[in-house]
Amino acid sequence: MRLRTTTAAIVAVLAVTLVGCSSDEGGETEADATRSTVAEPSSASDDSASDDSASDDSGSAESAGIPPEPTGAERDAVLAAIRDVNGNLTHDEDKAVDAARNQCSSLDGGGSDPDHSAAQRFSYDGVTLTDDDGRHINIGLRKTLCPQS
Repeated sequence: MRLRTTTAAIVAVLAVTLVGCSSDEGGETEADATRSTVAEPSSASDDSASDDSASDDSGSAESAGIPPEPTGAERDAVLAAIRDVNGNLTHDEDKAVDAARNQCSSLDGGGSDPDHSAAQRFSYDGVTLTDDDGRHINIGLRKTLCPQS
């Protein structure tokens, strides 16, 4: 029994030792080579890069028909329109506003059945809506967040 334990321990130590050794004679690993070829941005270009990406994101959202996130009275009006259909939909206000913004793209994009799309988009957190509920949501969104253009 002692011989088996000793043999197993020696095999384990050798395996760890061999795995720890590298056959790379150059001394530079692939990760080091990648790090040395990637230029690090300066802090000035870092700020402008983040500004560019933020404007790119908003531009892509607008081109997809998604309006900017409403604030203040406009946000309250959107939430009230959704609450009129089903009060449980606004327990998570951010989720409801995101769904409303996404629904605007369906309304403006001329989806084949925007009422069904709204019913599916707003069916979450145990709430299941009908196409008629979706139609009422769309009416509320047209009056608030995404008026017909």
